[in-house]
Amino acid sequence: MSRLKLSLGVGVALSALLVSFGPVTRAQNAADPVVSVTGGKVQGRLLPAPGGAVFKGIPFAAPPIGDLRWREPQPVKPWTGVHQAAEYGPACMQPDSGWNKVAAAKGSEDCLYLNLWTADWPGKKTKKPVMVWIHGGGNGGGSALGAGGIEPPFDGESLARHGVILVTIQYRLGLFGFVGHPELTAESPNNASGDYGLLDQIAALQWVHENIAKFGGDPGNVTLFGQSAGAQDTTLLVASPLTKGLIHRAIAESGSPMVGDKRLTTPAQTEQLGVILAEVLNAPAKGAIPYMRGLPASEILAALPDFRKKLSLPLILDVGYDGYTLPEFTPEVYRQGKEAAIPMIIGNNGRDNPGDSRGPSTLSDEEIRANVKQRLDSFYGKYPDLLERALRAYGLSGNEATASTYPPYGLLDMQVGSDLAFRCEAVVETGWHSRIAPTYEYEFTAGTASHPPFHSGELDFVFGYLRDQASDKVLTKLSEQMQEYWVNFARTGDPNGSGLPKWPKFDKKNQTYLELSSEGPLVKADLRSTTCPIYKEKLSRDLYARQ
Repeated sequence: MSRLKLSLGVGVALSALLVSFGPVTRAQNAADPVVSVTGGKVQGRLLPAPGGAVFKGIPFAAPPIGDLRWREPQPVKPWTGVHQAAEYGPACMQPDSGWNKVAAAKGSEDCLYLNLWTADWPGKKTKKPVMVWIHGGGNGGGSALGAGGIEPPFDGESLARHGVILVTIQYRLGLFGFVGHPELTAESPNNASGDYGLLDQIAALQWVHENIAKFGGDPGNVTLFGQSAGAQDTTLLVASPLTKGLIHRAIAESGSPMVGDKRLTTPAQTEQLGVILAEVLNAPAKGAIPYMRGLPASEILAALPDFRKKLSLPLILDVGYDGYTLPEFTPEVYRQGKEAAIPMIIGNNGRDNPGDSRGPSTLSDEEIRANVKQRLDSFYGKYPDLLERALRAYGLSGNEATASTYPPYGLLDMQVGSDLAFRCEAVVETGWHSRIAPTYEYEFTAGTASHPPFHSGELDFVFGYLRDQASDKVLTKLSEQMQEYWVNFARTGDPNGSGLPKWPKFDKKNQTYLELSSEGPLVKADLRSTTCPIYKEKLSRDLYARQ
C-alpha cells in the first residue's frame, strides 16, 4: 500500500483492528482451493467441469467504518484460520434508485471486497493475463455482483474461460466515496480529500499486483476495464500517477473523462460537498468530521435527498480531481497526451444515453424537435456559432444535413442524447489517445426490438450472459466474438485473433472503428462525422477557458 503513501495513526489502527473477517463458516472441503494472500488464507470453490476455481468476497482493504470513514483505504487486518471466499461480499452503501435495488438492499460500509475467477486450477506454469472490472452506476450505485436490473450478474466465469484471470472489485460510492471537506484535507497525509472511491480502486489494483501470481495471473499484464462510471474511472486511473505499473491496458465502455465541467469538481468544490453534508446533518462548525464519523451509515445515506436539494451547479456528487489521486483536470491531461501511453479500447452504444426512455416515445415529431432544440441551446448556447452548426447538423436549421435514419440510433432526441452523453466524448478521447498509443474504437448497435442498444446493452455480451436474447444464434456468436476481442486485447494489446473479423487500429487519417452490430462486426469509418466535431470544438474551448 506504500504507493498511496498511507499512514496508520494509533487511533486509526486500533479502529481498523477491531474488525475481523470471521472464522470459517462451514466445514472445509479438502478439494476446495486454499491460497495465502495479503492478510491470511482464503478458501474458494472449485468450478464444475471443465474445471477452474472462483474466490468471492476477498477483503483487499480494511472496512472503512468508524474512524476509517472518509479516509484513504487502509491495509487489511491479518486474520487467523481460513477466510471462506465462497459468497459475494456486501455491496457498498447506496440509495435504492430502482435499477440497483438488489445492490441497495445488500449495502454496507464494510464492502471493500473483490472476486476472482480462473478456468485452471491449479494454475498452469504460464501466467495468464488479468482483467479487472469496475462496475458502473454513476459512482453512486451498483456493485461487483451485478444483477441490479440494468446489468447482468458480473459473473466472470465466461470471460475467464477465454484465457484470463477475471477480477471484479467494489469501491465506496456517493456520500461515502466522493465527498471531501476542509477538515478531511487537513488531516490527510496527502493534503487531499474526496476521491476515496478511486483510491479504493487503486488499492484493489495493488492487491492484484501483489497477489495475482498465486492464482496463476501475470501482475505485469493487467487490463483495467469498466462501463459507464466504471469506464470513466478507468480513464481517470489511466491518467493517475498512482497507477504506474499497475495498469498495462484499458477498456472504456461508454465512459470517459470528457464529461464537461459539470463533473470532475475542483478540490475546493469537492470540499464544499462535505460542508453541505455537514450542514444537512447539523454537524458543529468545528469538529464536523468526528461528529459525522460517529453517525450510523444509515443516517448519512438518509441525508442524501436533502443534500441534493442544496447542490447547485457546478457542484455534483461524483469524481473530483483532488490534486493527489488526480493532480490535474483529466480531460486536459488527455488533450495534451500526458496520460499513460498504454493500449486502449474505447467505445459506446447506439442509444447511449441513460436518460432515454426505454419504451416507445409518446411525443410528436414537433415536440421531439422542440425538446432537442432546447437541449442543444442549453449545451451549445454560450457559443452561438457552434449552436448554429449543431442545429444544422441535426436537421433543425437549413438543409445542409438531416438527422440520421439509422435504426439503431433511434429518434432524433435519442441521437442527440447519445452524442452529448457518451458517444462524442468517446470519439474525442479515441482521437486524442491514439496519438500516443494503439487505440481501438467500437460502437455497439446489436440487439432486438425489445433490446435496442441502450446504455449498458453491451454488458450481457461482454460477460456472456444473454438472458432472453440467448436463442438468437447471431447474437450468441457476437457475444462470443466480443469476449474473444476483449481477451485477445488483454493478452497482447491487440483485439485481433484467428477467426475474428479484422478490427483496424484507429488512426487520424482513416478513423476506422468496429461496429458490433446485429449482423456481426463491421468495419466503418469516421463515427458521427457531422456532429462530434462540433462537440470536440466546444470541449476544446471549454478547456481553454479553464486556463
